[in-house]
Amino acid sequence: MANRYAYFQGCAARQSCPELNQSTLLVAKRLGWELITLECGACTGARDLIEAQPEIAMVLNARTLSLAESYGVDTVMTVCSTCTITLRQVNKMLKEDPTALERSNQQLSSIGLRYNATVEVRHFLWVLIADYGLDRLKEQVKRPLSDLSVAPYYGCHILRPSDVLGFDDPNNPRSLHNLILALGGRPTDFSSQADCCGFHMMTIDENRAARHAGGLLVDAQQQGANVMVTACPLCHISMDAWQPKSERSMKRTIGMPVIHVAQLVGLALGFSPSELGLERHIIRPEEIIANYSA
Repeated sequence: MANRYAYFQGCAARQSCPELNQSTLLVAKRLGWELITLECGACTGARDLIEAQPEIAMVLNARTLSLAESYGVDTVMTVCSTCTITLRQVNKMLKEDPTALERSNQQLSSIGLRYNATVEVRHFLWVLIADYGLDRLKEQVKRPLSDLSVAPYYGCHILRPSDVLGFDDPNNPRSLHNLILALGGRPTDFSSQADCCGFHMMTIDENRAARHAGGLLVDAQQQGANVMVTACPLCHISMDAWQPKSERSMKRTIGMPVIHVAQLVGLALGFSPSELGLERHIIRPEEIIANYSA
């Protein structure tokens, strides 16, 4: 059903960095999408639960998929790469393994739910490109991002494994590049744009994770980027919220603003930095706030 989606916010975009959720809702409304927010959708468990307790992770995420299905939609839209890969992995399993689907449904029956494996899971970025279309999006641009050199940071969970994700080339991704061009910005290639952000490393070795994330930011900065865009709230946390830790660990100033893809689109559509919550960022994008507030 065109432009009608079950919207899975996830936990990070709803709580840790709610400006990302806020921006997604603003952009979706402007583009005429109908979002049915899955208010009762639980955290996917990220990659931790699916590794430690795969059966629990399967049922937990089958519950979210069944909730979406109950609204009569065919697509669950996410704004988090980690939510995307986890939900897609479980969905793939349930569609390909009838015994796994039956086991999940036995558990779901106790709360009056059943999953018939009819929905797909897609990231906001994919919906923009494949459903809405970049040519159509260009027509909605009110404020081209011509003054921004944007580092497109893909990270890992939106690209790999490609048999679960499959939207972009994991070795030469172009979706964010193409989106930036459609918005009038200048995509800035950098060598680590498809590397992991190190989010899951933070609980094991904080200094190493901070240095790793800082290295990605410096890499983009050295190629001339003045802002980085991510497709994932966890990457956003690694690069923005933890950037002061990166600076301390690396003993250098970085000062690279990091924004989510929905915020980037929102700027081009004419929303103010305040509406998009840019003042909430740890590394405040001062030039963007100054230039786009008028």
